[in-house]
Amino acid sequence: MNPATTTASPAVAERQAGAAAAPVVTGIGVIAPNGLGTPQWWDATLRGESGIRRVPGYDSARYPSPLAGVVDGFDAAALLPGRLLPQTDRVTRLALVAADQALRDSGADLSALPDYAAGVATSNATGGFEFTHREVRKLWTKGPQHVSVYESFAWFYAVNTGQISIRHGLRGPGNVIVADQAGGLDTFGQARRMLGKGAALVVSGGVESALDPWGLLSHHSGGRLSGVRDPLRAYLPFDEAAAGHVPGEGGALLVVESAAAAAQRGARQVYGHLAGHASTFDPRPGTGRPPGLARAARLAIAQAGLRPGDIDVVFADAAAQPALDDIEAAAVEALFGPYGVPVTAPKTLTGRLTGGGPPVDVAAALLSMRDGLIPPTAHVDRPVPRHRLDLVRGEPRATRVRAALVLARGHGGFNSALVVTGADRRQEEGGTS
Repeated sequence: MNPATTTASPAVAERQAGAAAAPVVTGIGVIAPNGLGTPQWWDATLRGESGIRRVPGYDSARYPSPLAGVVDGFDAAALLPGRLLPQTDRVTRLALVAADQALRDSGADLSALPDYAAGVATSNATGGFEFTHREVRKLWTKGPQHVSVYESFAWFYAVNTGQISIRHGLRGPGNVIVADQAGGLDTFGQARRMLGKGAALVVSGGVESALDPWGLLSHHSGGRLSGVRDPLRAYLPFDEAAAGHVPGEGGALLVVESAAAAAQRGARQVYGHLAGHASTFDPRPGTGRPPGLARAARLAIAQAGLRPGDIDVVFADAAAQPALDDIEAAAVEALFGPYGVPVTAPKTLTGRLTGGGPPVDVAAALLSMRDGLIPPTAHVDRPVPRHRLDLVRGEPRATRVRAALVLARGHGGFNSALVVTGADRRQEEGGTS
């Protein structure tokens, strides 16, 4: 049917009107193992350049899994005021720089906003590991008088939100989501709610770093790390050789604004819309009920005013555990049919960054829409035949991307899904049924 002459049903029209008012992303800041800054990371991702290596600074070779996605060459002293260094863990320094990049990219004049109109919503699953372990070591070996007063907050999950808020005078709502990978998408759902309640701008996303000796051991405690020691073969989701994931550090922070506020200030760019979000929980084992990932995806797509056939690419959670890969592949096939949509997992170049990983996928989805390129799933050369996925491998795939679905799962049965759409899709959908 001709989109220009078709009248939408009332229910569809209502969904489309809500999606058209969806928050927009106007700034992106990425700090990743394969690139410091959004342009560097995106170029490296399209080239297939990996940031997975042996964890430096101590004898990580003694660990069953010594590999991680490591941010290399990060000089906090050159990028942040000296007064912040004694009070911050590495994770917060990474987050502050990512926030600086995102705000600069957005061109937003924070001083022009009313008080309490701008807030922060971040995801963090590990806190300030390196800082707190150093201070606990002082407590054990030297006594409490040697412990930094900043230990009272530098370790805390919410510290990234707090420090970003203080640094930029963002006095509106502040939140942190603690839900492993799924929290990295749930933070955008929280940003959507904050904007719906009157905020004009939210810095949202997640950054993680927990790779000191105790931190790496904590990653091992989950029982899902790969023991393969070849950095190019250690993390292979949807591959017949899948044997677990590689952890990593870094993440992404985005500037999210209400569509009205961005238009009013004449935002110089809109990367896309956060069009739909949903979270679900898996049922209790033994109930016979299906996992909740597919339901989260359906709900997010519906909230965006779209149908599964409107999705141009899926950025997968990509656990690289055979049983979990089977669940995700089945969910994608149930929604889109066999080989029905391109699927990718560029996180094979960075490792899984817990709460920081899904925001990097969201950034990748937005840049895929901008550039017409889907980044590949690197190093996967033996896809599992039963998965029936159109897995993007080897090289970036040139194609028009107007809507992307990003999936994430966390320990304990958390599921989250986010739909991002481009500005052109909003314009084209006005009369569709």
